[in-house]
Amino acid sequence: MKNILIIDDEEKLRSLLARIVKSEGFDVFEAKDLKSGFKKLEQTDIDVVLCDVKLPDGNGVDFLQNIKTSFPLTEVILLTAFGNIPDGVQAMKNGAFDYIVKGDDNDKIIPLLYKAIEKAQLQKKIKQLEKRIGDKYSFHTIIGKSKGIEQVVDLAKKVAKTESTVLLTGETGTGKEVFAQAIHENSSRVGKSFVALNCSTFSAAILESELFGHKQGAFTGALKDKKGFIEEANGGTLFLDEIGEMPIELQAKLLRVLETSEYIPIGDTTPKKSNFRLITATNRDLKIESDEHRFRLDLYFRLNIFEIKIPSLRERVKDISSLTDYFVKQFSEKTNKKTLQIDDDFLLKLENYSWPGNIRELKNVIERAVILSNGTILTTDLLPYEMQHQPEKATKSMSAFSMNSIEKLHIQKVLNYTKGNKAETARLLEIGIATLYRKLEEYSIQ
Repeated sequence: MKNILIIDDEEKLRSLLARIVKSEGFDVFEAKDLKSGFKKLEQTDIDVVLCDVKLPDGNGVDFLQNIKTSFPLTEVILLTAFGNIPDGVQAMKNGAFDYIVKGDDNDKIIPLLYKAIEKAQLQKKIKQLEKRIGDKYSFHTIIGKSKGIEQVVDLAKKVAKTESTVLLTGETGTGKEVFAQAIHENSSRVGKSFVALNCSTFSAAILESELFGHKQGAFTGALKDKKGFIEEANGGTLFLDEIGEMPIELQAKLLRVLETSEYIPIGDTTPKKSNFRLITATNRDLKIESDEHRFRLDLYFRLNIFEIKIPSLRERVKDISSLTDYFVKQFSEKTNKKTLQIDDDFLLKLENYSWPGNIRELKNVIERAVILSNGTILTTDLLPYEMQHQPEKATKSMSAFSMNSIEKLHIQKVLNYTKGNKAETARLLEIGIATLYRKLEEYSIQ
């Protein structure tokens, strides 16, 4: 149901208008002045306000600014007994959907109301979609509690609030684009465009056109003007994935854009400006690439203002369990299956695997296992052959006479003596509590 608020101090006119609007099937709320009208807005999700200009406690044109500041998705149609051009102009500047004269324009109110509601509903849908995208790419959705990933998230949160260029490095499949999106969504440019381009996908000529755009007739097949990704990213963020794959002849042009904020579309002669934040990603060592003359050293220094290295999955084995839980739930929902349980041996195989494809590979393995499952538990027979038959990791054995063995035994004895009180155990051992926790983890003492 759509909610309409009518603000007018003339009770008869207000009631008449309310009946007309209700006859269209809308829910109607009434207020006799600006103060009570604002209170209604605070209490109810109003789609459109029909507001008189002259009211006992103020002017509707001025009040419009308060509405748009506090309730930006609500549309406002101003009604006046005596229309004048200055008021009409100011009303539109302040964000009114329309400004109409009572009596003369009565037949316009209902059609206008439908258009205003359509716009208000569209804006709310856009806002919901933006929120979903923001939720999807916010930092709290990055799964993992390992020290490595927590440090990386902390770095990304700090740089997100700045305008600095960010270089994301790490192996393929570690989630570099997820971090790029999260940085954008937590920056001052949130709500603006996030434009992503993979530099390894295109040939040099096509990549140049995709990046800088082109004019009609610039080359065979250029049938009309095309905006480049640099122009599309104006005001927002440009994410260049696999930047190490960019042909060296294009690197000089990108460097010029970064230094001047200007670029020239292919076939054009007039420079254009674009204000964007740049985030790049690569699985290569750009310093080595530049030393071997495959990547411009000056561009490398320009990109490497703030580097964040995303750890590989084998460097964050502790996170495999929580990532597996997340993917199992996700794919169980997608395949309309009850959320499956995870067998201990299944998880152990995952934790012992080297994961050359990182999180992307884990995601694919879990999707396959969920699709193949017939029961309620994911078992090792659902894993790929090479994972089922991988050699077991050798475990470190401790001699009964080694210092590590003696230390472990002593810590266990003191822990038993204090009945599990870790603070008291640390005091008796004359070590810090952080050191005790580290040793408990090292020796697998519960």
